[in-house]
Amino acid sequence: MNTLSVWRRSPFETQAQFDALVRHSLSPATGFAPAAEVGRDGDDALVKLELPGVALDDVTVEVESGRLVVRGERKDPREESARGRTEIRYGTFRRSFTLPKSVTADAVSASYDAGVLTVRVAGAHTTAQPTRIEIATA
Repeated sequence: MNTLSVWRRSPFETQAQFDALVRHSLSPATGFAPAAEVGRDGDDALVKLELPGVALDDVTVEVESGRLVVRGERKDPREESARGRTEIRYGTFRRSFTLPKSVTADAVSASYDAGVLTVRVAGAHTTAQPTRIEIATA
């Protein structure tokens, strides 16, 4: 008895085609969004971003229209021909966080240690004293 089996081609006929698809989907054009943690230290706000493999020269921290904006780029140091499959995302990123109206750029400082960028916004949680409003009678 002969057995007939139907053979279907995989959408990825070769490993090279699959590798090209993965490389394209993880290309610098897609960029990435670094993980962020927003917390509090007394009256200060702390924003921590995971940026392993990102050179400090490729990162900017700005106060722009009432927002804290962190942008940069993780560059792939390998030559195009040497790139294989990777789960590391390369490309540009931009994260922004709303600041209280009372915060100015002078209140913002940043430091980088062990792949983590920490931005401190001094006095972000300082609450103003309530002002009592007189109620007029008619």
